[in-house]
Amino acid sequence: SDVPSCGGVAYAKQHDIPVLTYPIPKKGGFPGLTVDELVHALKSDHKADFALLAGYLKLIPPPLVKAFPRAMLNIHPGLLPSFGGKGMYGERVHQAVVASGTRFTGPTVHFVDEEFDTGAILAQRVVPVFPTDTPSQVAARVLREEHKVYPEAVAALVDGRITWRHDGIPIIWTAS
Repeated sequence: SDVPSCGGVAYAKQHDIPVLTYPIPKKGGFPGLTVDELVHALKSDHKADFALLAGYLKLIPPPLVKAFPRAMLNIHPGLLPSFGGKGMYGERVHQAVVASGTRFTGPTVHFVDEEFDTGAILAQRVVPVFPTDTPSQVAARVLREEHKVYPEAVAALVDGRITWRHDGIPIIWTAS
């Protein structure tokens, strides 16, 4: 985590789940790792095969991306490639969606690359945007779908049910 005081870290610690902090926090009180230490800890110490991001807003450093080729996922609250990129997260996405007048939005699960929200799209879900919607109403609708699509995409990744087209587009195969 990049926020050592977040609820996910507290939960992990309560349940004896290892926690790594990256980058080194600017405010003291928590130990942090360099990117090389993080890669080593994940790959060698913890034997991680996958990296799953949710709510991580910083650019992922190239050594970490390279350590998890086709094995690092993130979820975005908009239909990428629209409404993505640096600074486009959370409520900002939903505000932009409503302001644009688009009629559909939804979450996107994508592979992580070295830029914001430009990795190969693995899965998306579509929800309607009604003309009278507020960003909060859109956010609630999108979040319900995020809670469905992300576990499905992660399961496909860890089960080996993703293949790649010749042009680099991932395809999820249904579990039998």
